[in-house]
Order: sequence, then C-alpha cells, then structure tokens
Amino acid sequence: MEYQIRPVGQGDREWVLGVIRHWGADFVVTRGRRVYPQDLDGFVAVDSAGQRRGLLTYEIVGDQCEIVTLDAFEKFAGIGSALIEQMRQMASQHGCRRLWLITTNDNLDAIRFYQRRGFVIAAVHVNALSESRRLKPSIPRVGMYGIPLRDEIEFEMTL
Repeated sequence: MEYQIRPVGQGDREWVLGVIRHWGADFVVTRGRRVYPQDLDGFVAVDSAGQRRGLLTYEIVGDQCEIVTLDAFEKFAGIGSALIEQMRQMASQHGCRRLWLITTNDNLDAIRFYQRRGFVIAAVHVNALSESRRLKPSIPRVGMYGIPLRDEIEFEMTL
C-alpha cells in the first residue's frame, strides 16, 4: 500500500473527533488530564485513493513532545511506523529533547510496537486508571486479552 503522511488540516477535525469518539468520549485521558485530540496538531496517513489510513496527534510543551493518540487502521502496513518517524523528525526540528507517550498495561501490541521503534519504558504509573476513570468513567475495568486495566506505562525516546 502506498500512502503519504500529511499534517492534520481543518477539513480533518470532524474525522479526528469521530476516531476519538470510537473510544467512548470526545477526549482521551493522559496522566490525569483530559485532552481533546481534535484540537491538537497531528499527522494523517492517506492512501493513493485519498482514504485516511492512520492518525497521530501530539502536544508540545517546552522541549517535550507527547504523542497523545496513534491509530493505524491496518496493522503491519508500516503506517504507525511512518507516523512515528514523521513525528520524531518534526519534534527534533522543533527543538524537542524528548518524545513520549502513555499506553495502558493491557495494550501488549502497543508495548511491543513502541519498544521495537526505539522507545524505552520511562515509568509505570501503578493504578493510574483509577484516577482516569474519575475523568472518563467509560474506561473499562478489563482490557485486551482479558487483562485487568490498571496502570499507565510511560514510554520515551530521547531526541
């Protein structure tokens, strides 16, 4: 599959909101705060037919860049890797020294994915989802593979 990575544009905002709502709300929770990805900068992977195949949203604060969301709608096609690489390059160009993200303890596929792309575990926030559920009650108690959903795992890459 051929695709291009381009910045999220104004015409993508409703689509981004639809992607996020698939997760049960119009926001995500990261480190105890609500974030609205449809309002963030990001990148979209688009195929040759103009179909959106992936999304990455991010937030830069100081010299730190947080990947807030990452979605590749087809696994093992290189979409997630291309989005991460575009983000890494852009963050470096903006003077960021750290690229980081949060995933949950049940997301084994993401844990594998991030480590294979050079991210390391920077912290494990034990029972962080108890607080997250106060902000977003729709977060389930049991996640992928039947694993109890409790902890946030923070990954980072030094730039």
